[in-house]
Amino acid sequence: MSAVWKEVVAEWRGDATFIGKNATGGSVQMGELDGQPGISPMELLLAGLAGCTGVDVALILGKKRQPLDDLQVRVRGKRADENPKVYTEIMIEYLLWGEGLSEKAIQQAIKLSEEKYCSASAMLGKTAQITSAYRVLAPGEDADE
Repeated sequence: MSAVWKEVVAEWRGDATFIGKNATGGSVQMGELDGQPGISPMELLLAGLAGCTGVDVALILGKKRQPLDDLQVRVRGKRADENPKVYTEIMIEYLLWGEGLSEKAIQQAIKLSEEKYCSASAMLGKTAQITSAYRVLAPGEDADE
């Protein structure tokens, strides 16, 4: 087990707003501040999952020398009705752009991320059923058409 602690600080800005900061200077706004919307703490969990699995998939495809031009990971979740309102269902959609991407390589990369490497997926999977799908798009193709 790693002996290194990760630490963040959440600084209150009034009402239900906090600014989260890490030791290297990164920050994220949680809640509305000065009329600007932020991300809720529970949405941040979904964003963390998207980033975690996205990094894995991009790196694995890179090692497999796949011509990945772009990658977007969309995550949505349903929460329990009762407190604590944990996520009970999570759907991950991988959108991949690239000419000549191998379906087999994509499937392997997603499986490795979800089953071996993504710690966010491993943790959220303790309370939520996580499912996933992917779409391969041609370079320049709009994902929402």
